Formats: sequence, structure tokens, C-alpha cells
Amino acid sequence: MSTTYGKNIKITVYGGSHDEHIGIIATGLPKGFVPNMNELNAFMKRRAPGQASFSTQRKETDQPIFLSGLDENGALTGEEFHAIIQNTNQRSSDYNALQFIPRPSHADFTARMKYGENVDLRGGGHFSGRLTAPLCIVGGICLQYLRTLNINVMAHLYSIGNVHDFPFDPVRVGEKELDILTKERDFPVLDINAGEQMKQLIESVRLEGDSIGGIIECAAIGLKAGLGEHMFDGIENRISSAIFGIPAVKGIEFGNGFECASLCGSQNNDAFITDGTSITTRTNNCGGILGGMTTGMPLVFRAAMKPTPSIYKEQDSVDMVSMHPAKLSIRGRHDPCVVVRAVPVFEAVTAIALCDIILDK
Repeated sequence: MSTTYGKNIKITVYGGSHDEHIGIIATGLPKGFVPNMNELNAFMKRRAPGQASFSTQRKETDQPIFLSGLDENGALTGEEFHAIIQNTNQRSSDYNALQFIPRPSHADFTARMKYGENVDLRGGGHFSGRLTAPLCIVGGICLQYLRTLNINVMAHLYSIGNVHDFPFDPVRVGEKELDILTKERDFPVLDINAGEQMKQLIESVRLEGDSIGGIIECAAIGLKAGLGEHMFDGIENRISSAIFGIPAVKGIEFGNGFECASLCGSQNNDAFITDGTSITTRTNNCGGILGGMTTGMPLVFRAAMKPTPSIYKEQDSVDMVSMHPAKLSIRGRHDPCVVVRAVPVFEAVTAIALCDIILDK
């Protein structure tokens, strides 16, 4: 299975949702940097399950256990970094009846076609969103490291269903939004009223045994101009590759994205301006990226996530042994909206991608 990402900082994620533990191995992390463990644990808690009605009721502390890569003072050694998270609240029996009946919109069918009938799909196995937890360990460290370079990454719920938050201002997004999302909110939105409507929508679909999707918007501020490469190694390429490693992501756009297809060049182009010292752009329709390289303006992108495939409503499938049609109603514990807990994961993988890019020679 392809579970490795990166050029300079290389990460490999392993394990399954119902294994004894899941883990991450990383090389290339900045030697000598001392992560703040209290801050890292608080970041991990943002993604952890079982904290609200809009997340799965599977309760896991997601406490990282460090096996290598840190010295006695808590500094990164520059050698192989290895951390694990214990799985303590599995209920594999919930999946016994689904062993050969693939769940619609899950990886069950394709995984069996590729890896055979012995592939572990309990709780989604290696294809589960549970595997984003170890990503947050390295991503949380990368977020802290980026701040030492005056670079900050933030994300929020752009929309859940048809309920929208205030979008980031692509030109002026900065410390104000960062403070709101990191210090003032326990639900990742800029508009409190929109957040309450989102919660109500998620609760209504949960009570119906259904699920709902949404869009996350992410911004990175403080990036200097000229980072990245063109064509196949551009900023969009490398961030997208990391973002698509998050289960349920189905689409991504940078800047004004698909909207630019309906505009004229005179409307879409970002005029260059100067204060006599530096060059910026009046608008930021490009999302801070031109030719695969950063412009120095805020880097802004959005990604769409599909509704959680595991729903309680009865669905049609096929028994892969008898090859007869089958009905299934999925039990177990699942997020009615995976988008909420994915917000810190977006920040984490974006930070990993940006650290990887910054270390390019």
C-alpha cells in the first residue's frame, strides 16, 4: 500500500482502525527543534473522536507515544522519528456481518479487488479516517516549527451542506482570523451564527440516520515569494497530494478555483502593486500561487469532503460470495459529518507539505 509522502520530510503512516495501535515514521524533521508537548496534545484533542454529538462516539485519547526521534530534552534528533497511538476502544464485532458485503461509497469493494478477501476492513482498516490521527502528530510539530519562521496555517468550515461560514479575505486574511479560530472558538468557524446552524444541520441528519458533507477552507500566511517549482512539482501539486491523503476528500481548488472559468482575463488577473519597497497584488484570485510558486500573498485553498459513507439508513449492496443483491444497515459508531474533525487534519497535512517545500534545495 502506498502510505509514504514527501521529498525532504518523508512520512509513512501504518496500521488499521482496529489494530492494537497506529503509527507514523518520519525522516527529515528539523534537528534540534523542541516541540511543545502541551500544545501538541491540545492540537491532537481537536481531532480526537467522542467529544460531541456531531462526531463518532468511539472514545480515544489519541495520546502520542514517542518511540524514537526525540532526545532526553525533547528535541528532535534528526534521526528517524517514530510515534504511535494506542487504539483502546474498538468494537470489531460491529463489522462481522459486513465481511463480504461492501459498504456503498467505502473502499471495501476496491480494496478486496486489489488485495483479496483477507484485507482487514474492520472500521475501515487502513482506509479509515482513524489514520489521520498519526498525521496530526507530525503535522502538529510542523505547525509549531513554521511559526518559528513567522508562517501560520489556519483552517475553518467554509460550509456544511448549504450553510456557509464567512470566507477568508484572500488579500487580508491574517492574525485576526488566526486568533478567532485558535483562541475564541471551540467550533471552527468565523461566524458564530453559521456555526450554530451547522451544528443543527448535522444533528438533524444524525437523527435521520444519515450524514452530510462540506468544504474546508485553509490559508497559510507569512510565506515568502518564490517557494516551489513549476509543472509537476508545484505548490498546488504537493499540497493536493497531501490533502488527498485525507479520506473523503473529493476535490480541491486554489484561489477562486473553478469560478475563474467563467471570468475574463481582465476580471481574473491580479494586478501588481508596490509600496516602493515590496511588490504585492491588489487582488488574490490566484490564491497566492503563480506557476506553481508562491507570490508572497496568502496561500488560500478549499477542499470538498463527501458525506460519511457509513449511515444507518438501509442501502443496496451485493453479497460478494453468493453474488446476490443484499440490503445492509450499517451499525457501529460513525461521524454524521467527518468535515468538523478534519479541520485540524487539513492544518496538519498542509504544514507537512509546506515544511517539505521550504526544505527544498
